Amino acid sequence: MHAERLRFAEEPTTAVRFPGTGERESTSHSDRTRLPDRIVPGEEYRDVTVAYRLATRLTGPEDGRSGSGSVGVS
Repeated sequence: MHAERLRFAEEPTTAVRFPGTGERESTSHSDRTRLPDRIVPGEEYRDVTVAYRLATRLTGPEDGRSGSGSVGVS
């Protein structure tokens, strides 16, 4: 996402969840431009970019469903 101006009223709380059953291997990563890892509430950040990547795949035994177990692949 990109924002010309961004301000937080309070420090955000973030979480990544993978609902459902089955063992999985997951990873996520974000790259930030002009936005620190810990923001200061009330401070204005300008020309901010955040690129977020998330990947997950099932690693447990097959359960009879078709597909390779990769998200988005049918």
